[in-house]
Amino acid sequence: MKKLIIHGNPGLRKGGRIEYDDEEYEVFSVARQGDWHGPDRPQLWCTIGKEDEEETYKTQEYIPIHLDTENVDAEAITVLRERAPPSTET
Repeated sequence: MKKLIIHGNPGLRKGGRIEYDDEEYEVFSVARQGDWHGPDRPQLWCTIGKEDEEETYKTQEYIPIHLDTENVDAEAITVLRERAPPSTET
């Protein structure tokens, strides 16, 4: 699991799937920064990880400040799935 700061908006949301650095990651959370003040482009502060790390994220069995953080431009990200598929539960 890691934090990924994306400069620009590649069009993804929580529950999405991305390819970054030749690996696929699930997007567990997205916080949009910079709409009112700050950089020219918005920044998406994402928590990403492998599929098997989702339970660790949901149960908060990690320390957020200890996650590796990387900065990338939106062009370095390939969006494989924009958001989580709709739930079939009623």
